[in-house]
Amino acid sequence: MFTGIVTDVGRVRAVRDTNRDRRFEIETAYDVDTIEIGASISHAGCCLTVVEKGRGWFAVEVSGETLAITTLGEWRVGRRVNLERAARVGDELGGHIVSGHVDGVGEVLTVTSEGGSHRVRIRAPRPLHRHVAPKGSIAVEGVSLTVNEVEDDVFGVNLIPHTWDVTTLGELVAGAQVNLEIDMLARYLARWRETA
Repeated sequence: MFTGIVTDVGRVRAVRDTNRDRRFEIETAYDVDTIEIGASISHAGCCLTVVEKGRGWFAVEVSGETLAITTLGEWRVGRRVNLERAARVGDELGGHIVSGHVDGVGEVLTVTSEGGSHRVRIRAPRPLHRHVAPKGSIAVEGVSLTVNEVEDDVFGVNLIPHTWDVTTLGELVAGAQVNLEIDMLARYLARWRETA
């Protein structure tokens, strides 16, 4: 589990297709001596398992399904990536509960300055858009955000200067594709309604 609070912005240093799909090596400022093989780390909102590590980097393997339903299929060497290590019992829950299971890919429609902040409007894929609610939580590229407004399949979020500066969200432009994870409560309520 994660909280949607990014603790490092890594960089893709190598990409290699394997018999088992695709392998990414990620440069990081994390102390890799404290990362266990098999550890879960959120990469732009996608929970991936560490399979190897070296000085200043670690490697993850990504399945074909994950490549197909997230933005990871477009990652190239040099790509900056929001990273978050798994939450531990007793950690501060500064964002919201995030599973690292991307629900879909959204499209950035506009990025507008508002004082020191930025308003970002994103189109959510259908039927996922039904689970995005005003004042609810959503993870965009692994970052916990509050939904400000919703109009059909488009929602808006406000990025404070800190979030803009310390995550990859400061690089967003119209047309960018972003990983989305809806609030876990909304996911379970939707499933309950389907089966009730």
